[in-house]
Amino acid sequence: MSHDGVGLRAVMRSVAFLTAGALAVPVLTACSADDEERTSPVAAQDIAPAGRNLVTDGGTLRWAVDAVPATLNTFQADADATTSRVAGAVLPSLYRLDRNGRPQLNPDYLESAKVVDEEPKQVVLYKLNQQAVWSDGREIGADDFAAQWRALSGKDSAYWTARNAGYDRIEKIERGKNNLEVRVTFSRPYADWKSLFSPLYPKGVMGAAATFNDGARRKLNVTAGPFALQSIDSKAGEIHLTRNPRWWGRPAKLSEIALVAVPRDQRATALAANKIDMADVDPEEAGRITLAAAAKGSAPLQGPTTPGSTLSPARALHSWAVAHGSDTDAARDEAGAREKARQAAAQYTSEQNSLSGFVVRKSLEPAYTQLALNGSEGPLADERVRRAVARALNRDELAQAVLKPLGLPAVPVGSHLALAGQQAYADNSGALGGQDTKEAQALLVDAGWVPGGPVKEEKKDKEKEKGKAAGSEGKKAAPGAEPDSDDGNYNVGEDNKPAGTDRAKADPADQPEQPEQPEQREEHGTQRSGEKSATRFDGKRYAHQDTRQGGAPGAYAPKGTAAPAGAASGVLAKDGKPLTLRFVLPSGPGSETLSTVADHISRMLERIGIRTETTKVAGDSYFKDHIASGQYDLALYSWPASAFPATDARPIFAKPVPAADGSLSVEQNYTRVGTDQVDQLFDQAIGTLDEDEERALVRKADARIWAAAGSIPLYQRPQLTAVRPNLANAGSFGFQTPLYEDMGFLKKGAKPSATPSSP
Repeated sequence: MSHDGVGLRAVMRSVAFLTAGALAVPVLTACSADDEERTSPVAAQDIAPAGRNLVTDGGTLRWAVDAVPATLNTFQADADATTSRVAGAVLPSLYRLDRNGRPQLNPDYLESAKVVDEEPKQVVLYKLNQQAVWSDGREIGADDFAAQWRALSGKDSAYWTARNAGYDRIEKIERGKNNLEVRVTFSRPYADWKSLFSPLYPKGVMGAAATFNDGARRKLNVTAGPFALQSIDSKAGEIHLTRNPRWWGRPAKLSEIALVAVPRDQRATALAANKIDMADVDPEEAGRITLAAAAKGSAPLQGPTTPGSTLSPARALHSWAVAHGSDTDAARDEAGAREKARQAAAQYTSEQNSLSGFVVRKSLEPAYTQLALNGSEGPLADERVRRAVARALNRDELAQAVLKPLGLPAVPVGSHLALAGQQAYADNSGALGGQDTKEAQALLVDAGWVPGGPVKEEKKDKEKEKGKAAGSEGKKAAPGAEPDSDDGNYNVGEDNKPAGTDRAKADPADQPEQPEQPEQREEHGTQRSGEKSATRFDGKRYAHQDTRQGGAPGAYAPKGTAAPAGAASGVLAKDGKPLTLRFVLPSGPGSETLSTVADHISRMLERIGIRTETTKVAGDSYFKDHIASGQYDLALYSWPASAFPATDARPIFAKPVPAADGSLSVEQNYTRVGTDQVDQLFDQAIGTLDEDEERALVRKADARIWAAAGSIPLYQRPQLTAVRPNLANAGSFGFQTPLYEDMGFLKKGAKPSATPSSP
């Protein structure tokens, strides 16, 4: 989980880094209509595919990464995206993902793999590629499988593992009829058995706790991929991978891959300085590169950029200030502002000339951004308030705000557990319902939040009750449960006007029918929405059944619930307290998109009478100090999609349970919203060997997750990759596992094909 995006399996395993009651929904079913199931991704991958005969033999690819990893062991808690990238190039993966995010057998390591027995116990028989050997010449075999199982089974606490899912269901591993067969017997059925042993480490790493814990953190002496680990230089921030001379598959086209640590906000400068050849970039840097290429005539002027953009001293100053850590406004106020602007313009122009030698390849990441609602305390402990928040959101508008300027399909994500193209995907958002202002208002009234109510002024230094998990009973928020606030925060009524006074009449532009950017004040890094706006209720009665097709009991206000007629107030109140939610966001490079989305959401919530208090915090403390600890009401962050949601997604949506020390164990469920039914559906899905049944159960679980309204998927994250135009089979991979051996630079005069070519 990250607001920056990280490696899929590494993140899912890393409980340390990532990491109501029963919801009665007897009529709730997952969507299964053909138009709600996408069989292909929303956006195709963009990697300039080319046949191997068109790719030069040799060359070094310098590929930007966030940092040199703390460990090369993907099963440890501090593994990251770079850990996974190295493992993908140098270690066996028995299955890899195709362009649709579906696992496919990897013929470089396996001839076949299948369930050969289901009764009395599940048995999987692996037949290995007879050429598959480790770099020391030893055959890959049952001993390696067994060592990895013992290390990850969870039975030996001496191994510092992040997660043991799947391996804890194995009963034994033994050699088959010959050295090329491995039989794995499970103590309990395991649907996601294809997720195991990818990557596979040699027994020299997994065979003892000491080598598992420390032996593979900075080195991998024995490998078995198209590349081998040559060196790691933490001081220089580089990892060097070279061709594996013992590789039996298609020979790697590149002689070397250099993974170079470059912060995201410095990548355009690094590209221009000829320090790297390929890098994931943020929209602002992607716009610079596209603009530079268009100016040179090497690419059409299309997103991500703005048609008609021209270089100006002000634009150059801003770019220079951001890139070099200077403050733009301060620079303008200094006596030498003109000289700085001239220098910035010159540097910007120089960089733009260099950036014209790159292109931006774009797709969608296998990850989605969600709005998280902390259901452990405060107003959002009431599921009716959570549902009101969800029903206020126009997810199409939010997706368009992020993806349309980049020229990517702006399609909201319809599932928590899969993305379009994956087999488990179905749009189950109907279980909660779409955007409906009147429904949202009626839900709030049913929860006791009414416009124009009295607001008490209270000191906000009470200790908040900790360790609550959100149930599914529709309970009202406990008295005294309110958002944290700093001294000097705005409280409704402190202007000595009653809550129903005619503030809206003073500024008709703030009416919900034509919303504009609300007035904002900043205090201690906090800004608040809705300080001038008024939310109007039209007085109409909202008569709704408790259930609707595709919906859930409680997703709609009870029949007869009405909003007070004629009330015009800028606040909803209950028990003397205003309805204000803390919206916590990360700051720093790469956070601009989340800020834009948060602004849109705040305006949408303002229309139904909910105010937001937005606080930006340091990016490096965002998860640890705020998300993981529950110090937020609303937050934006991303989850990677998994080809094995029954295994990987369960910790994210499992119902929190009390721990032995009295605290609440939330695993990776940072919204603290969970239900017994969701847990049961995950358990059933992971225990069936019928793939169709597993997908159906996952979809049912997703529908119930939607109904609980703890997290609202918004959009699939954009994937923007700056590359040299002659680099083939690399770029924005989308779902697909990179084929490192096929990457390389095109021969002179060769051009990539429009569709992937066969090797």
